[in-house]
Amino acid sequence: MPLYNRRPELPPILPPAPLGLADLLSRVRQALQQQLADSYWVVAEVAELTVPRFAGAHCYLTLTEQTTDGRGTPLKAQARATLWSQRYQQLAPAFERQTGQPLRPGLKLLLRVQVRFHEQYGLSLDVVAIDPSYTVGELALLRLKTLRLLEEKGLLDRQKELTLPLAPQRLAVISSPTAAGFQDFVQQLQEAQYDFALTLFPAAMQGDDAPASIRAALDGVRARRSQFDAVVIIRGGGSRTDLLAFDEYGLAAAVGAFPLPVLTGIGHERDEALVDLTAHRALKTPTAVAVFLIERLARLEAALVGYGEQVVALARRQLSQRHAHLDQLSGQSHYAAHRQLDAARAALHARARQAAQGPREQLRQLSNGLQRFRHQLPRAARRALAREQRGLRQRGRVLLSRFIRHHRRRREDVLRRRFHLQLALERHLHRAELRLAVAAVRHPETNDLNQQPT
Repeated sequence: MPLYNRRPELPPILPPAPLGLADLLSRVRQALQQQLADSYWVVAEVAELTVPRFAGAHCYLTLTEQTTDGRGTPLKAQARATLWSQRYQQLAPAFERQTGQPLRPGLKLLLRVQVRFHEQYGLSLDVVAIDPSYTVGELALLRLKTLRLLEEKGLLDRQKELTLPLAPQRLAVISSPTAAGFQDFVQQLQEAQYDFALTLFPAAMQGDDAPASIRAALDGVRARRSQFDAVVIIRGGGSRTDLLAFDEYGLAAAVGAFPLPVLTGIGHERDEALVDLTAHRALKTPTAVAVFLIERLARLEAALVGYGEQVVALARRQLSQRHAHLDQLSGQSHYAAHRQLDAARAALHARARQAAQGPREQLRQLSNGLQRFRHQLPRAARRALAREQRGLRQRGRVLLSRFIRHHRRRREDVLRRRFHLQLALERHLHRAELRLAVAAVRHPETNDLNQQPT
C-alpha cells in the first residue's frame, strides 16, 4: 500500500484561445469606458493645429506636455484631440474674445476632454470645453517675465536717455506700404506747413513673421542712421491678436537698444505693447505721431518767433540807449572841440608871431652874408680860374709827352712787323724755288714740255 493518498490526475491546462485584433481593441475600449470618468480637465500645450477650412469642418489638435518619469528621464506626452465643428464654432470665438488671440500652436490651454478609443483610429481626446482664463494668466505671466527681462537688461530706459532733435524732419518710417495707418500718417504730414523727408522701410506689421520683418527693417535703418533724426514705427488699428507681435522680446529689445529715438504709433487704445515701453515715446495712433511731430515743429517755430521778437525788442532798447548816449557824447565832444579849437587858435597866433620874428632875423643875417660873399666872389673866381689854367697847361704837357712816347712805340712796332713780313716772304720764296728745282730734277720731261713753245 502506498504511504500517501493518490490524487486524481488533472486534465492538462490548455492556453487561452487567441483573440482577434478587433476583439482585443474592443476589450480595451470597453475597459477604458468602465475605468475612466466621463471627462477630465487637462493642461497641455498645442503643438499642431488644423483650422477648419470650410463651414461644418472639424478642428484637429496635437496636444503635448514635457514631463519626467519616475526615474527623472525627460518624457514627452502627446495625444491627438478633436474639436468638433459645432463646439469649435462656440468655443473658438469665445476664446478669442476673452484672450485677445485665436487658437494657435504654442498656446498652453486648460481643456476639458473626453477619452475616446476607436479600434481603427486609436486613442484620441474630444475637447468639450476650454477655460480662457487659464490662457490669459499664462500670457500675462509670459508678458511679465519678458518685461522683467527687459528691465534687467536696462532696455526700458535706454531710449528715454536719447535726445530727440528739436526739429525731427528726416524720418525713417517702418510700416506696411499698403496700411491705412501709413497713408493717414503721410497725408497728415503733407497737410502741415512744414517739410518732412520720409524714407519708408517696408515690413509686415502683423502675423508670426512681423517681429523678424520689423527687426530686419531696423537693421536697414541702422546701416543709414546718419541720414535720419528719428525712427517711426506705425500701423493702423487692429485687434488685440494683431498686436501680439509687438510683445515679442526680440523686437522690444531691438527697439530699446536702437541708437536713434524710436516713436511708435501702433494703433491701440487700451494696453501698451512692450515695444511702446522700450520706445523713446509711444503714441496711440499713426495720426497721433504725425500730430506730435507737427506740434513739436510748431512749438519750435513759436519759440524761435518769440526769441526773435525778444531780440528785436532788446535791440531797439539798446539802440535807443545808444542813441541817447551818442547824443550826450556828441554834445560833450562839440563843447570840447570848441574849447580845443580856441586854444589851438591862440597857440597858432603866438606861434605865428614867433615864426615871423625868427625868419626876419635870419633874413637879415643872410643878407649881410650875401654882401660879404658878393665882394669875395670875383677874387675867388679869378684865383680858381688861374688854378684851372695852370692845371690845364700841365695836363696838356703830360698828354703831349704821353702821345710822343706812344707814337714812338707804335712806329717801332710797325717797323718790326714789316721786317718780319719781309723775312717771312723771302723764306717762302726761297722754299718755293727749292721745290721747283727739285721738281725739275725729278721730272725733266715735264720741264722740257713746259719749256717748248706753244
